[in-house]
Amino acid sequence: MVRDGYIYGLSLLAVALALAWVTNGWLWSLVPLVLAVFFLWFFRDPQRSIPAGQGLIVSPADGKVTETVTIATPDGPRQRISIFLNVFDVHVNRCPISGVLTSVRYTKGLYLNAMNPQSAERNEQNSVTVRGEGIEIVFKQIAGLIARRIVFNFSEGDKVERGQRVGLIKFGSRTDIILPVEAEIRVKPGDRVKGGASILAEISESAIALGAAASNRVMKAKALPEDHLEDQS
Repeated sequence: MVRDGYIYGLSLLAVALALAWVTNGWLWSLVPLVLAVFFLWFFRDPQRSIPAGQGLIVSPADGKVTETVTIATPDGPRQRISIFLNVFDVHVNRCPISGVLTSVRYTKGLYLNAMNPQSAERNEQNSVTVRGEGIEIVFKQIAGLIARRIVFNFSEGDKVERGQRVGLIKFGSRTDIILPVEAEIRVKPGDRVKGGASILAEISESAIALGAAASNRVMKAKALPEDHLEDQS
């Protein structure tokens, strides 16, 4: 169980016991007692069997896949998978691949419904970039209508393993994962996935090599001085 479960759950149990003692009965204690049980259950953190294999990308969260689309980014086209977490899902987040955290960027924002497509850009979120296994992926912890706190327990430069627990989004929320365009998506909208256990996508060694070559060309083009580019035109 996540530590927050003990904090909320045991605090409410103490309130329930105090009310029972003051009122000499359990009637007024029912509400805090039910809430205590809910919080102890909500912050559960089950063990997961992490898939092994080259090029596998696992889900960063439990929930329902709501979208798989190709998007445009400054570095070229990418694929995005969106996962909606309702209040009944496990809310512990896990790392999709093994690698090094090259960027961790928290952004304040709104609290639109996590099902709203605009929430991906406008809501409070934490964007994490992981480079490893020959690829680079980004996953976002996005606050929802109810969620008001995003927890991430690592920093830039830290090494992480596939399926490792990395953070938490409290209550209903959304998680996006942005993948190389060469990745073969294994899920579709409507599928239910489990953090760290469900395979979202796979990318072959040949696709990794092609993606790396394309990224190198983009980096070289960005590094060229403007006058050189003009000479080439």
